[in-house]
Amino acid sequence: MMRIAWALQTAVIYCLTLVAALLPAALTYRLGSLLGLCIPFIARKRRAVVADNIGQALPFMESHPLWNPPCRGAGRLARETFQNLGRLLVEICRFYHGRKQEVIANIELRGLENYQGAKAKGKGVICFSGHCGNWELMALAFGSLFGDGAVVARRQNNPYLNRMVERMRMRYHSRVIYKQGALRGILTTLKKGNQVGILADQAVFPEEGALIDFLGRKAWASKAPVIIAQKSGAPLVPVFIHREGERQVITFYPEHRFSGDMSEEGVRLETQALSRYVEDFVVAHPTQWYWVHRRWKRAGESVPR
Repeated sequence: MMRIAWALQTAVIYCLTLVAALLPAALTYRLGSLLGLCIPFIARKRRAVVADNIGQALPFMESHPLWNPPCRGAGRLARETFQNLGRLLVEICRFYHGRKQEVIANIELRGLENYQGAKAKGKGVICFSGHCGNWELMALAFGSLFGDGAVVARRQNNPYLNRMVERMRMRYHSRVIYKQGALRGILTTLKKGNQVGILADQAVFPEEGALIDFLGRKAWASKAPVIIAQKSGAPLVPVFIHREGERQVITFYPEHRFSGDMSEEGVRLETQALSRYVEDFVVAHPTQWYWVHRRWKRAGESVPR
C-alpha cells in the first residue's frame, strides 16, 4: 500500500513540476511568489517554526553590522521568506525539466577567481554552504558550469521520488552522495580533483557535532567539513547563492585557512568559524535562508553576541 502511495505522490509531483516548467519564463517570479504565500496555510506547523526562529534571532541580527533587511518586523520577514521558498520551487522545476539555458543565463558569478585558485591545487574543492538562497539551483548550476561533481544530501523517504530527482540531477552532471556512509564517496570525489558541495547549517546530534554560537543562540553544528578538509587536504571555499530581484548571484569567498589544530577544541573553533559564513549570509539576506528547519533543537538557549 505504501508503494502505491509513493508512486502516486511522485506522479503528482512530476506533473506539477512539469506544469510550472512549461509556463512562460516571465511568470516564474510572480507564480513563485504566489505559491510561497500558500505554503504557510498548507504547512501550518512550519509557519510557527519560522515565526519563532526569526523572532528569537531578530535582536541579534538587528545589532549586526551586515543588517540591511528588505523589510522590517518578524511577521513581514516571515512572509517574504515563504515567498522566496515559492520562487525557489518554481525555478527548480524549470531547471529539472530542461530549461537550463534560460536559468543559467540569469546567474552572475562573483569571486570566481577564488574557486579557480582552489581548483588549480589539484586536490578537489570542498564547496561549503548552507540552505541559503536557491541552494538546489546552485548545486545543479555547478554541474553544468564546472563539470562533474557531487553534493552531499539526505536520501528521500519516497524511493520513487528519490529516483526521479537522481535522474534529473544526472542531466547536469550533478551526482548525490548520500549522508549515510558519505565519507568514502566524498574523499574519492575529491581525489579525482572534482568539487563536493556540503550544506552544513542544520542541527546535528551532539555526537556528530560541536556546540557553537549561531545567531545569538547555542546550536549543534556538523564537524564533518573540518574533518573532511583535514583528511583530504582539499581547499575549502565558502560559496553562497542569493537573489537580486529576478537574478541569481553565486559568490565564491576566499579559501578558508584552517589552523591545523585538530584537538577537540580546535575542531570546535573551526566549526564555529565556518558557521560564521552562514551567519553573515543570514544577516545580510534574512529572507533567503531556510528558517523552516528547527536549527536550535537540543541546544537552544540564548547566548550574548
